[in-house]
This record gives sequence, structure tokens and C-alpha cells, in this order.
Amino acid sequence: MSLFMTETPKKVGPLSVAKTVFWSFFGVRRRAEHEADVSRLTPKQVVIAGLIGGVLFVLTIVLVVRVVLHLATG
Repeated sequence: MSLFMTETPKKVGPLSVAKTVFWSFFGVRRRAEHEADVSRLTPKQVVIAGLIGGVLFVLTIVLVVRVVLHLATG
């Protein structure tokens, strides 16, 4: 293999990207898993999954607060 050839990363499915971003939100990652993810994922995949995960997180918090307030007021 030549020094100038680069390996093309294997395709990673959306579920795998979502799992990676989910665990990254908690900051809990094994070093070996992190290194494997870095070699397989593209920045575009991580950014898109992070934005989707962030929006889902905020919407979940808003929903929980609305339900609690609704139950508390009557």
C-alpha cells in the first residue's frame, strides 16, 4: 500500500451514528470505541445527528415540563 493512498471509510448506518451521538451526550465512551468511531464517521454525519439529538432532547424537556405543570395545576 502506498503512503499516499487513503482508505475509504466503511459506511455507517444511521442507528450507529445515533448511538455514538447519544453516548457522547453523556460523555461516556471507551477509548477503543471512540477511536473506531473517529475512523468511520464523517463530520457531516456527526453534526447532523448532534443537531437532531439536541432538538429531540429539548423537545423532550419541554414536554416533561408541560406535563408536570398540567398535573400540578389541576
